[in-house]
Amino acid sequence: MVRDTSLYDALGVSPDADDDAMKRAYRKLAMKWHPDKNGHSKEAEDKFKEIGAAYEVLNDPQKRQIYDQYGKEGLEQGGAGGPGGGMSAEDLFSQFFGGGGGGGGFGGMFGGGMRDTGPKKARTIHHVHKVSLEDIYRGKVSKLALQKSVICPKCEGRGGKEGAVKTCAGCNGAGMKTMMRQMGPMIQRFQTVCPDCNGEGETIREKDKCKQCNGKKTTIERKVLHVHVDKGVQSGTKLDFRGEGDQMPGVEPGDVQFEIEQKPHPRFQRKGDDLFYQAKIDLLTALAGGAIYVEHLDDRWLTVEIMPGEVIAPGEVKVIRGQGMPSFRHHDFGNLYIQFEVQFPDRISGPPDAEGFPTSMTQQQVKALESVLPPRSPQNIPPPDAMTEDYSLEKVDPMQEGNRARGALGEDDDDEMHPGGERVQCASQ
Repeated sequence: MVRDTSLYDALGVSPDADDDAMKRAYRKLAMKWHPDKNGHSKEAEDKFKEIGAAYEVLNDPQKRQIYDQYGKEGLEQGGAGGPGGGMSAEDLFSQFFGGGGGGGGFGGMFGGGMRDTGPKKARTIHHVHKVSLEDIYRGKVSKLALQKSVICPKCEGRGGKEGAVKTCAGCNGAGMKTMMRQMGPMIQRFQTVCPDCNGEGETIREKDKCKQCNGKKTTIERKVLHVHVDKGVQSGTKLDFRGEGDQMPGVEPGDVQFEIEQKPHPRFQRKGDDLFYQAKIDLLTALAGGAIYVEHLDDRWLTVEIMPGEVIAPGEVKVIRGQGMPSFRHHDFGNLYIQFEVQFPDRISGPPDAEGFPTSMTQQQVKALESVLPPRSPQNIPPPDAMTEDYSLEKVDPMQEGNRARGALGEDDDDEMHPGGERVQCASQ
């Protein structure tokens, strides 16, 4: 069972297609979408690259096996080659069809041939390295293993015994042959895949193929890289390992690139070099002071004193300077911002009665609060001759009366909570 068929779909073949069917499909599509033939349009260039990437993977039995079993994700994680292949689309086209210098092969047909893009180089292998906020705070060295293609050590990238691999005499290594066909009074010239080498440009007898790489010139090797995560590094930073990527005969080794991705943290949010922390405190601490304790990223505990009478308002933000993240490649630190969530009690009771049940606040308790709190705000008092009625407040059950309560506060009906739904409120810091 093939997990992912997107590369097969790009070539227009089924997952059980053999090598000859894929070569024919690639040849047909590469001729159709070559940028030189389509005025270098963006659509043609993208399609041409997609076709080349698909064929470069499916033409390699090792890469095709990994793709069939694990899909594109397996190719990327294994480093065995994925979409984009070990060479560029034009390099693959040049190797498949021959030419590439200006007048030979299909380059001459398309007017001007391949563009010189400098030294050929295998593709860059990209990986995302997820790192905890603690490791970014303290810095660490990660050992990461990957798989990559290397030049076969047994045949030294020849594909067979020394002297056994020969340039195809039928196409002179181009992989294509020019044929002529007479149609009435006219003679038509056309290119076709060389039948002697099946478009490979080389010939080698089956018995002379390298037993270690089966004539593919490369094998798969496991490599361990040491990735240095510096203190305070920002998420999205890319770390390059030059020449540690795939190897292929005749091209420079590719690179490996790791992108740092910071994992979400349960206690802190990070913005640049600053940290943000949400502390829950009770009303007594908010009014009369006390201490809160913050576990930092390096296992230290910070003691934060709230002085009596300082009064912490709900949602208020305080700062501890220099206790944020270390600045990347600098010697200073960001700040630690603490936002307070004040938890109010459901009610304040007086001393228990004779049976142990709580009572209402006593006058002495009320006077004690009035002695330390600001005076009550003036109320809109009715005139002496007004008719008044006394009422008491009841708690609202959110499940039964939630919609009515929201309506009383002027909220829209569109915001009503439906069964199974939730209301999410975002708080900016």
